[in-house]
Amino acid sequence: MPPVPFDLHAATPATRIGLGLAALGRPAYITLGRESDLPADRTVEAMETRSHEVLDAAYAHGVRYFDVARSYGRSEEFLAEWLRSRSRSDDVVIGSKWGYTYTGEWRTDAKVHEVKDHSRATFERQLAETRRLLGSRLDLYQVHSVTPGSPVLTDRALQDELAGLAAEGVTIGLSTSGPEQAAAIRSALSVEVEGIPLFSSVQATYNLLEPSAGPALAEAHDAGRTVIVKEALANGRLAQEAAHSPLGHLARETGTTTDALALAAVLHQPWAGIVLSGAATTGQLNDNISASGAHLTPGDVEALSSMAETATAYWQHRATLPWT
Repeated sequence: MPPVPFDLHAATPATRIGLGLAALGRPAYITLGRESDLPADRTVEAMETRSHEVLDAAYAHGVRYFDVARSYGRSEEFLAEWLRSRSRSDDVVIGSKWGYTYTGEWRTDAKVHEVKDHSRATFERQLAETRRLLGSRLDLYQVHSVTPGSPVLTDRALQDELAGLAAEGVTIGLSTSGPEQAAAIRSALSVEVEGIPLFSSVQATYNLLEPSAGPALAEAHDAGRTVIVKEALANGRLAQEAAHSPLGHLARETGTTTDALALAAVLHQPWAGIVLSGAATTGQLNDNISASGAHLTPGDVEALSSMAETATAYWQHRATLPWT
């Protein structure tokens, strides 16, 4: 298996926190509260400026993993320009994803914002697009939103192409989504090319409302894969719905923000290697970073675990979130 490009023992407070640009690389996304988070005029220039502000803040705090995707609008472009203009050193680790094509045409009211396709043709096209922007700075390339029926789990020719990229020094990973994340993760763990495991990292949705992938992620960690957690704040739901929840009660009791506590609950999991912040402002980023110092007692963890929904209910609700 190729080495995983994450130093999980680096001596910075934010070692285990990464920054994802899903909410900053395009004008519309499903995160709640965007109206107050982002500039009213979401031009490319305004969104790039905001992206660079948040990237600067994250780097200053010690964040060293940055996550983009072909479908995140211009996220790769924004990140590439930030890397170039700031002359960032090799301590920055860059992960991107292929498998969705951005179709929103920089509109908040687009009928379809992204289209999924895990074919070899899409991989080849999007890898070339990613390399034009990130070049040799690409450390991790992930298949975007793998489900149990995704071709990447069975298409030997596609797997061979991914293995070829791994042989060039790029770590291969996958992200998952949907109510069957655990099944997709376990299937991915068994994929080998010439006796070598293909996927060295797994990125999955895990939060207080949707913890169903937890056991499979623990298995991935025990099998030597790096685990990256996305949507730890449930696309803003945990903050929006906190008032009468155990999370809101604990936040009031401890004087800690709901976002920091929700992230801390994920960081509490021993298998969680990197937990992504999806901050859209420097204030949110600062708050998210504070999660690394939050303390949860066993009683706190038990109380927060009572918030879990069924995976089916969670993903049905997520599908109704508007793009704003």
